[in-house]
Amino acid sequence: MGKLGVVIVAAGKGSRMKAAESKQYLELAGKPILVHTLELFERLDAVDTIVLVTGAGDIERCSGYAAQYGIGKLAQIVTGGAERQHSVYAGIKALPEQVEWVLVHDGVRPFAAKEHILRCVETVKACGAAVLAVPVKDTIKIVDGAGIIRSTPDRRSLWAMQTPQAFRRSLLEQAYEQAERDGFVGTDDASLVERIGAPVQVVEADYYNIKITTPEDLPWAEWIAQNVRGEDAR
Repeated sequence: MGKLGVVIVAAGKGSRMKAAESKQYLELAGKPILVHTLELFERLDAVDTIVLVTGAGDIERCSGYAAQYGIGKLAQIVTGGAERQHSVYAGIKALPEQVEWVLVHDGVRPFAAKEHILRCVETVKACGAAVLAVPVKDTIKIVDGAGIIRSTPDRRSLWAMQTPQAFRRSLLEQAYEQAERDGFVGTDDASLVERIGAPVQVVEADYYNIKITTPEDLPWAEWIAQNVRGEDAR
């Protein structure tokens, strides 16, 4: 079987966090958020190699983290692009040639459960594309530009996408190449794969796998780290 590589995307500035520091470098339970994410995949035996995508000015800092925290699987740190999609593509290109399967993961999502990641890996090897997701709890409305509700989709068919999102590398590269040719920018990797007609299998995760994006997320993240997904619980 081909090797499994992880592309961790941490190139965002995080303006919604309203902090001087980019969100991935804010401290959580004594360590930068990004370090928790790197350690999660470092500890997974199924993962062979990691590529980290970050801002040009943060490469030295991230290299220091890798040395300080013993992230031995980190093969490369590369500079991201203008959009997340461009950053992911840079990460995919930087993966070693022998990597056949790719997990794409948000640098500010440190609480993905090991069992869910492994289920996603099993599923991608059977199907070619698999994503972690959870059923939507709230009623969702389609609203127009004037703020008027236009429709209410059936909640039973709605899922909130998470990461990691897992793909056969050749399929993901094909999807990225097509998106680049068409000038299409999607909101996640699965949307690019869907565009070329490939089925993407949903793997149910849990609501602890949060993306730390706004100030309101930080106290919740601290609680998860202490009570559910701290190092002692892994």
